[in-house]
Amino acid sequence: MYRYDEFDQAAVNERVAQFRGQVARRLQGQITEDQFKPLRLMNGLYLQLHAYMLRVAIPYGTLSARQMHMLAHVARKYDKGYGHFTTRQNIQYNWPRLVDTPDILADLATVEMHGIQTSGNCIRNVTSDPFAGVAKDEIEDPRPWCEIFRQWSTFHPEFSYLPRKFKIAVTAAEHDRAAIKLHDIGIRVVKNAEGETGFEFWVGGGMGRTPIIAKKLKDFVAKADLLDYATACLRVYNELGRRDNIYKARIKILIHEMGLAKYAELVEAEFQRIRGTVALPDAEIARIQAYFAPPAYESLPATSTAFEAKKFEDRGFRDFVRTNLHPHKVPGYAIVSISLKAPGVAPGDISADQMDLVADLAETYSLGELRATHEQNLVLPNVKLDDVYTVWQQLRDAGLGTANIGLLSDIICCPGLDYCDLANARSIPLAKEIQDRFADLERQHKVGELKIKMSGCINACGHHHVGHIGVLGVDKHGKELYQLQLGGSATEDASLGDLTGAGFPPEKLVDAVETVIETYLRLRTGEAEAFLDCYRRVGMAPFKAALYEAR
Repeated sequence: MYRYDEFDQAAVNERVAQFRGQVARRLQGQITEDQFKPLRLMNGLYLQLHAYMLRVAIPYGTLSARQMHMLAHVARKYDKGYGHFTTRQNIQYNWPRLVDTPDILADLATVEMHGIQTSGNCIRNVTSDPFAGVAKDEIEDPRPWCEIFRQWSTFHPEFSYLPRKFKIAVTAAEHDRAAIKLHDIGIRVVKNAEGETGFEFWVGGGMGRTPIIAKKLKDFVAKADLLDYATACLRVYNELGRRDNIYKARIKILIHEMGLAKYAELVEAEFQRIRGTVALPDAEIARIQAYFAPPAYESLPATSTAFEAKKFEDRGFRDFVRTNLHPHKVPGYAIVSISLKAPGVAPGDISADQMDLVADLAETYSLGELRATHEQNLVLPNVKLDDVYTVWQQLRDAGLGTANIGLLSDIICCPGLDYCDLANARSIPLAKEIQDRFADLERQHKVGELKIKMSGCINACGHHHVGHIGVLGVDKHGKELYQLQLGGSATEDASLGDLTGAGFPPEKLVDAVETVIETYLRLRTGEAEAFLDCYRRVGMAPFKAALYEAR
């Protein structure tokens, strides 16, 4: 993992001191809420429906055990005993007192954490594949490049006040676990015909009011040119992006209106003009990559007799392995996903005690490291096969052993109207109802891989546009209504869901979801045909007919 140098630590400490003074002036009435707003947002502090909310950055989703313990401390001391992991690999606290926020940030600074770049019209927290560095299918670890972006973008004088927020994701595998095509800039590490490693650039993706799948801008950018090319992309947007209309200020709108060819022409011209200005020397690349050198793995057999025996003996463990275990690039190790989607719990929520447990497991069994995912779960990336059963037992006993990764109860869900002042409808209670309806694990496995994603408003924090089944809460004449979308995907085959038609009242939503699922089971050609494949084969018509006949 990356460790702060003296410049990183000084910058974060100085920001905490500045914010302490700003909060004091706000509490004393020396500045108004409108004057305070841009100051708090630069530190990740939002004013939501009932209270302030603090969003803490987790760059590229990577956490140490020590940092997770600190997040537990913050939840326990300053909040209501829990935190909420978001779809941007961050964590947020929904109930901090304004007077406490400088102390929270000061505590976070002691473990190299902060709220910078979690809000505002800047380059937001850079995200990545939660399996980065340990996935069998990646070209190389993408996190060093994420860290280079972090260092380059933090406090960047030119890109601190963009027309609108700007999001970057980086992956290094052909299978996209970072949703790069739903970002303002999505980057995939690739190799060219000569075997050189570089970057494929995608631009203009995003969800929200105007969802758009990113378009490929360039097949190959050399490593040394990475920041120059990214600068050119951002500079064209910063100069030409609209600032008169918040709904048309994103780069996706600029590219849609001017066309990809014209945008590419302007970027290429700017790139050639500035090329070499912020060129990345090999020594600097090597310096950053050294922070992400593989840990001290043991030389282990590829299989574990004890692991296989426990799978045979314990059905609960066998279910967990089936969904929550993933191949590791090092023999004898596994990647363990921890579901934050237990029945009756808001998706993404985790208690302080559970955070401490996960931190202890990471320290003891995962070489001190864990990850946050954009699907609101956690990952222990380096667990020996021999230790997986013990890890599962402790997770199970703490309410974190739910065996549902990738199944329909593994729902992505925004906070909705229970917390957010932008929301039009509740999302958490409806997500719980869906989880309750489909709690039977055997039934979930019968359905197979199915991603349900739910948002309480058009801003799409729950990524409903790219759910296999997407749910959008809207306000119609003062009443909550839920629209269904089908056929979305956030992976390498990214697609936007199709609207089924008129929305459903909250009391009819779960029945509507069940109708969609039962229609799929009736239409699929066999158990091997996943929901998304079936939908793409047969189209909307049979689903729409079943939905509205059922009404």
